[in-house]
Amino acid sequence: MPKQAAEASTRPSLANNTKARTRSLVLCALFCAFIAVGAFVKVPVPVVPFTLQFLFTTMAGLLLGPRWGTLSVAAYVALGLIGLPIFASGGGIGYLAQPSFGYLIGFCAGTYLTARIAWATPRPSMKRLLAACFAGLGVVYLIGMVYFYLISNFVIGAPIALGPLVLYCFVLAVPGDIALCFASAALAKRLLPLTSKKQGRA
Repeated sequence: MPKQAAEASTRPSLANNTKARTRSLVLCALFCAFIAVGAFVKVPVPVVPFTLQFLFTTMAGLLLGPRWGTLSVAAYVALGLIGLPIFASGGGIGYLAQPSFGYLIGFCAGTYLTARIAWATPRPSMKRLLAACFAGLGVVYLIGMVYFYLISNFVIGAPIALGPLVLYCFVLAVPGDIALCFASAALAKRLLPLTSKKQGRA
């Protein structure tokens, strides 16, 4: 009897874990699709186009956490690299030679860092959410700009000096992303209580 009772008591928890995992997979796939759509919502900015990808990659980290949030972004990058035209300028393995590909790598790292900071406490404050968003933004631009400089100067033979790099890859693009940080934090503050409960998070 004790053994049967123990087995019976574990069944609800296993069912709950399965449901939480299924929800996380669905949300992961959903955000992967959102990021793809965000790539085609463009604001014309010289050199590096401004898109809504940062909004959705940041929201993925805030709402799904480090594991599932980063997985959704990594899945998007992988699908683009195998040939699906879901990047801002197409897709395929040749995209690795695009100077702007570094921002996609930055999205993965930024999403993870954003999630780690935001999910360090069960009920993050607006201040913590904003800090998480800005930390992720900093990582995106750091990796993106370094990659852009290296590819431009040492791979494709289109050298760019540090001054123009900072102007076109940071100064002209970052104001919109700063606005998206505030939007992401505000949305997450409202949505986190819903998604965290569904994923089994306190």
